[in-house]
Amino acid sequence: MRIYKALSPIKALSFDLDDTLYPNSDVISKAELAMQRRLRQLLGDVAYNQPDFWWQQRKMLAAVQPDIRHDVSSWRLLALEQGLVEQGISRCEAAEIAELAMTAFLAARTDIKLPAQIRPLLEQLATRFPLVAITNGNADIQQMGIGDLFQFALRAGPDGRMKPYPDLFLNAATRLQVEPCEILHIGDHIKSDVLGALHAGCQSAWLNLTPGSVKALKTLPHLEISDVLELKDL
Repeated sequence: MRIYKALSPIKALSFDLDDTLYPNSDVISKAELAMQRRLRQLLGDVAYNQPDFWWQQRKMLAAVQPDIRHDVSSWRLLALEQGLVEQGISRCEAAEIAELAMTAFLAARTDIKLPAQIRPLLEQLATRFPLVAITNGNADIQQMGIGDLFQFALRAGPDGRMKPYPDLFLNAATRLQVEPCEILHIGDHIKSDVLGALHAGCQSAWLNLTPGSVKALKTLPHLEISDVLELKDL
């Protein structure tokens, strides 16, 4: 643990989820495949059913509806519908098929196996601090089997604009009835988690998963860790 700034009293901990409590790239890849398989079951071999095609659909949708980025589930769902219509499927049928494909995506997306040491760590921390989850994604702490250890989870879209906007952090402070500066936010992303927390007035613990990336920091967090297990030393 490397401390850059003196910590003030901490009354609650907030956690990012993806790539903070578990590796996320394989989870997303499996969810993408589940979505594609469901589309093949419903439509056969449609002309375009590859990750890059669906990513391009999301990019085009965000270009005309920038705020849709704040809710990744709605963004993906509407992009699915748009991509199906582009392939000649009626708008009504495309909406139904997109819902079914999105259900398959989310089922795989929320099927997350946490590293063995994560729940014991959270159990230990939960005896000392209220815990909350703050995510830009659509992972589900209940499905992960750790929902009982958290006071609540906030997700970009339904609960406010995505990090690094301050909405979710300020929402958490209000619900916890603490000042933002009394929350220590733990996350891996330099912009979303570190800058987001600091701009909202929270304290920040950066999980640095890439040695040598300190030079990419534009503003120092309060502390840096290379493994979430270091939080036992708080």
